Amino acid sequence: MEIFRVTGGAPLVGEVAVSGAKNSVLKLMAVALLAQGRTTLTNVPHILDVTIMCQVLRRLGCEVTHENDAVTIDVPAVPGNEADYDLVRRMRASINVLGPLLARCGEVKVAHPGGDSIGSRGLDYHIAGLRQMGAEITSEHGFVIARAARLTGAKIWLEFPSVGATENLLTAAVLAKGTTVIDNAAREPEIVDICAMLSSMGARIHGAGSSTLEIEGVEELKPVTHRTVSDRIVAGTWAFAAAITCGDITIRHGVAEHLEVALDKLTTAGASITRDDSGFRVHMPNQPKAVDMVTLPYPGFATDMLPMAITLASVSDGYSLLTENVFDARFMFVNEMMRLGAEIRTDGHHAVVHGKSWLSGAPVTATDIRAGAGLVIAGLRAEGVTEVSDIYHIDRGYPGFAEQLASLGAKIERVSAPDPEFP
Repeated sequence: MEIFRVTGGAPLVGEVAVSGAKNSVLKLMAVALLAQGRTTLTNVPHILDVTIMCQVLRRLGCEVTHENDAVTIDVPAVPGNEADYDLVRRMRASINVLGPLLARCGEVKVAHPGGDSIGSRGLDYHIAGLRQMGAEITSEHGFVIARAARLTGAKIWLEFPSVGATENLLTAAVLAKGTTVIDNAAREPEIVDICAMLSSMGARIHGAGSSTLEIEGVEELKPVTHRTVSDRIVAGTWAFAAAITCGDITIRHGVAEHLEVALDKLTTAGASITRDDSGFRVHMPNQPKAVDMVTLPYPGFATDMLPMAITLASVSDGYSLLTENVFDARFMFVNEMMRLGAEIRTDGHHAVVHGKSWLSGAPVTATDIRAGAGLVIAGLRAEGVTEVSDIYHIDRGYPGFAEQLASLGAKIERVSAPDPEFP
């Protein structure tokens, strides 16, 4: 197996560039299924999840090429309608083929998804909404099977503003007969990006970026070329990395407006933040001050940023209270942070962190994409050497992570290590 070996002690200083959003491009690739012909996505990050999604689309009969920062998807007149378990289990975003394939094919069979193990993220909202649009849905032998000769518009209220459910219902509704209204819809920039691509394909969507989406179904859509929105979670990771290491990082192509709550928290912690047309800069001149944070759906503090928030709290002056309201198992990461000497107590959805000046290097294991990034950055603020295993998680979401860290002055190397032995 491969690990990241990190030697702490140096602040991160310099400039990084942020590419397209993982949480958008994977869904945009699924959106391409809605139109026969060649769709091209640009500003695509070089990450493992994009490679997996390319394989999913090829299994569905598409011709897919990924060169430089562009993915081209040539969709046949009749795409396949079955997404196999061996690929879907590796990445939860592959469930996003459900809506487009149901709309295009009238029948779809998709394996229950895998991906990060960070809590119960079921498909209840997806299934309930599609049923309201006329779909017959069953679960058989590990697959979700949905059928509908043609979906019909419906008024759908989401009990929780689920990003995945909003995406699947949105992409199903664009080819439905009549008008669909989704109330309490997710408002994330990635949803706005999907709406922008769908609109350029010929969809009729009103309310992008608000909690109510109105979609007038059309007969067909056309393929397009679309540029993926910048990755706000990667940009936020670099912002927190600057604060955690008492560094100074300029984040090019980062959209500060997508990170208002996070940047406000960093300012409260003592960071200096400046913005310009090409991105923003984060400078933390002294040990951070303790700050409380609560995760909420957008525009609140993103759940994906919680591992970075815990890492920041662990090296801040004072006590921080962190509350997780979105995914119920984000705190799996806490045990690994405690191996680095962090003082953390958890109680249900809450964590109390007593900050200190330094952590202590130790072997740790990445439990998901964002936890992996948080552990690497924690290692940069730790005395001695930290070895992070299961780094394939990080590869799923951060393009060239070690190389970018090294360009900022980090002492990090990717090395082979023997696989763990079990009795």
